[in-house]
Formats: sequence, C-alpha cells, structure tokens
Amino acid sequence: MKIIFLNRYFYPDHSATSQLLSDLAFHMAKTGTPVYVITSRQTYDDPDSLLPGKDSVQGVGVIRVWTTRFGRRSLPGRTLDYLTFYLSAACSLFVLLTHRDIVVAKTDPPLISVVAAIVAKIRGARLINWTQDLFPEVAGALGVGGINGLEGLLRSVRNWSLRTASKNVVIGDGMANKLTEEGIQPGAIQVIHNWADGRAIQPVDREKNDLRREWRLEGMFVVGYSGNIGRAHEFDTILDAAEQLRSAKNIVFLFIGGGAQRNRIEEEARRRGLGNIMFKPYQPREQLSLSLSVPDVHLISLQPALEGLIVPSKFYGIAAAGRPTIYVGDREGEIPKILRETGSGCTVSVGDSAELGNRILDMFRNNNETLSMGLRARLAFDQHFDQRHAFTAWELLLQQANASSLNT
Repeated sequence: MKIIFLNRYFYPDHSATSQLLSDLAFHMAKTGTPVYVITSRQTYDDPDSLLPGKDSVQGVGVIRVWTTRFGRRSLPGRTLDYLTFYLSAACSLFVLLTHRDIVVAKTDPPLISVVAAIVAKIRGARLINWTQDLFPEVAGALGVGGINGLEGLLRSVRNWSLRTASKNVVIGDGMANKLTEEGIQPGAIQVIHNWADGRAIQPVDREKNDLRREWRLEGMFVVGYSGNIGRAHEFDTILDAAEQLRSAKNIVFLFIGGGAQRNRIEEEARRRGLGNIMFKPYQPREQLSLSLSVPDVHLISLQPALEGLIVPSKFYGIAAAGRPTIYVGDREGEIPKILRETGSGCTVSVGDSAELGNRILDMFRNNNETLSMGLRARLAFDQHFDQRHAFTAWELLLQQANASSLNT
C-alpha cells in the first residue's frame, strides 16, 4: 500500500494547507508507510517560483507537476492554473496509483476531489477526501465572479466525488452538518480537527519575548491578529474598535501576516490616523512561539456567511501559545463553541465594535483573568488539538481504509 497525497502546495511552501499536509505526510513516512505527494512547482505567494520536479523530503517522494503560473492576479489566469494542475496531476496520479493504494485529496485547487475520484475509480484504489473548505459555496458567499449559474452543477459534481470516497474528512462539526445536508451519508464523514505542533509552539512570557522587545512593545497590552488577512475575514469591526480605543495609550493592535485585504486595512488605518495599529510580515515557522506569544489576546474573524464552510485554523496555534481569543463572527460558530466550552475566550458579533472595545478593555484591566484564559486555552489544546491527536486519528483511518481494500 502507498499513500498518495494530492494538493497544489507542499513543503517548503508556508500556506496553511501546505503546512498541514507536510506535517501529516512526514509523520506517515516515519511510520514506514510509502508516502508520495503530487503537487505543483509553485509556492502560494510566488507563482514565478520553480521548485524541483522530483524530490525526496524527509522520506516523502515529491512529484511536482507542470502548471501555468499566472497566480492570483486574475480569475482567468487562476482558472487556467487550476485546469493545468488538474490535467498534470491526473496523469501523474494515473501512473503512480495502483490497486489498493490510498489517495488523499485535499481541497486545493477546488474540485480536485473530482479528478482524484475518477483516477481512483479507474485504478481500483481507495479515495479519502480531506476537506478544508466547501467549494463552490465559499466562492458564492464571497461573491467570486465566474461561477454565476454554475453553482448547482459544481456542487453536484463535487458531491459525486464525495459519495465515491471511502471517507470524507472534515475539520469541524458545522462542515460535517453541511455535507449531511448535501446527502452525504454520516458514516462517510469523519471530523478530524486541524492542529498545531505543541512541541514547536510553546507559551513565552512577555518579559522573555525577544520579539516584544525588538518591536518595542514592552509595557503594552497587545491585541493581535496573526495569519491570512483575506476576504473570508471581517476587519471593519476591528478597525472601528481600534479607533474607539485610540486614546488608550497602553493598548496597541498588531497585525502579523498578509493577504488580499492587508493593503486596504493599512490604507484605512492611515486614513483614520490610527497610530495604535502596527503591521508586521509573516514570521518564520520556527519563530511561531515568539510571534504568537507577543499578543496578550488574539483576534479571529470570519464572515458569518462562511460559518460551516471554513474553520479558521489560526485558533490552534493561538491556543498552543497559551493566549485567549476574541472571535468576531457568528456566535454559534465552530470556534465560539470551543471558546465557550473551554473558557478560553469570547465572541463578538460582526459590526459590534463597541462590545469588542469593551471586551478588550476588560481583558486589559483584568490581567489575572486574561492570563487564566490563556492557561485554559493551552490546556484545551493539549487535551484536544495537539497534532498527536490528529495523527492518531489519521493513522487509524488509513489503517481501516487499507484493511477495507484487502477485503475487496
């Protein structure tokens, strides 16, 4: 049995889907299982990059296929990138895949599960879909052009690929419910949360954090946002709260990362004269303990229309760093449920900047309770969201898929 992962990005790319895939592929290779990854030669932030076509990384065989390299600059170019990846990946998968192998298809690019399902069916292999978001629903919720009138057809094709799979792994209960509503049998769905590495990400005391000193944040109460500053996330509520708190001299808002909305947010902060907002680039993965421990509290935001379609994975790194979270979004969402159950944060509705400002002030004034929420976040992480829990679930799932193939 071989395990073949299929995703557009893989190590050394630093995007979220790449990091999760890299973690799992490297772990499975350590168990002695032959592991391959079919991916592109690009990185997420640099479509002009050209990684080696074939490689071996930590025991994983990497096959990087040819695609066009237009990147995210235009919808037609992005679509052509997708189509050429589908074609190249299908050819490589057809050659590599044999009877009783297992192919694990992630969700980048959209509908890659359809390509994987067709090839797996022809080759007599098992398919597991690893669903990080639901397309085309996400595109529809974000108002992405080019799919008007096609959403029903795309969902039908997507659902066919889900029905052919041995298992569909989703990353939250809300997503599982969405697939059930689409007619996917509950027995074909399994929730395995995304994760962070609790050994690599450890809480760092404020006084011992070199980045706080380097960024001149000693003595400040830091409200952080770390990760993708993209279209799926809501920032106007955060900007409004920062404006309301501009006179609070010891409170600063810190954005670490990049994405489609970063330029807009920087320009809006300048337009409003918000000197209490700082921006920093993505930090190296080996510095996550420091960068995630700079804030005293983290913000996570998600457009309510996307609840159940996406789960913000940044939460797991925040919890590993022992920091509380204020979630801006649907109060009944996936992350708010965890925050309530674990006492590691709170939720504010989109548009309620006054409540967000008050929550931040409460945490600033009640430092002991803020620290306690952070301790509870790390405890919940250790008990439920460390990567070892996910790896155990994946190992069992892959063993069951292999045993099932041996019986057919």
